[in-house]
Amino acid sequence: MRLVFAGTPEPAVPALRALLDSGRHEVVAVVTRPDAQAGRGRKVLRSPVGALADEHGIEVLTPARAGDPDFLARLTELAPDACPVVAYGALLPQAALDIPVHGWVNLHFSLLPAWRGAAPVQAAVRAGDEITGASTFRIVKELDAGPVFGVVTEKIAATDTAGELLGRLAESGARLLLSTMDGIEDGKLTAVPQTPEGLSYAPKISVEDARVSFEDPAIAVDRLVRAVTPEPGAWAEFRGERVKLGPVSVAEDPDEPLAPGELRVEKKRVLAGTATRPVVLGQVQAQGKKRMAATDWARGTRIEQGERLT
Repeated sequence: MRLVFAGTPEPAVPALRALLDSGRHEVVAVVTRPDAQAGRGRKVLRSPVGALADEHGIEVLTPARAGDPDFLARLTELAPDACPVVAYGALLPQAALDIPVHGWVNLHFSLLPAWRGAAPVQAAVRAGDEITGASTFRIVKELDAGPVFGVVTEKIAATDTAGELLGRLAESGARLLLSTMDGIEDGKLTAVPQTPEGLSYAPKISVEDARVSFEDPAIAVDRLVRAVTPEPGAWAEFRGERVKLGPVSVAEDPDEPLAPGELRVEKKRVLAGTATRPVVLGQVQAQGKKRMAATDWARGTRIEQGERLT
């Protein structure tokens, strides 16, 4: 089939690569978010998906809005049979949805209808789900509500960060998207409407959402930190300044109780109190400093008895 692929960040790259390497489908163009400034030097950079398209000499379309008349006109000229989508990052108007013969087919990193929305992997980790996965579905006007073509499942490990889980889903999801394109072309794949049971939403996570509350139980602190790692990154305040926190673990051995956020420095670990058991801090990054082991941070900071993360 003639395909126009839409996607932007790194997790979309395996899917585009799978379609390019398939030998069966022709990716005639790529749609991605406009080039943006990034890094300390604020250099204008192509998105990861756009960069891969450039490497293969594929036309890259970067509309400010997917409803721009020039973009819709060019998409019509390209005459795609289908438009596979992975984390494109912009709403698609009906005028765009109507152009490809087989519609826009989205790869979403959840088992729909669970965790519709922008941050399904983060939501699954924070909720303590044991199983998640990826789904391919035809895009309709309502958010992530279209009929589903296929799914793959993935077990969530007790130590998984959202980044680690998303990395695995990006690879298995890429294979799912390719098989979905094959099935659509063969006419052997029928999309099944989603059921209302198990419907949940996963809105985009803000920096403020990633602030750790040590008033919560230890298991909730652990899940939150893993859910926002690597982006936007968990954080708390210490001595009035923000510190970023890497994954933590729940202290299993009995300890004297610590107040929420209260720190205790031991020879081989640093503990922080929660509403239940303390957690063992992993890595800490103070403002203007490199990320380091919590024990190294504690030695350099010279934490005094009774000081807290808030």
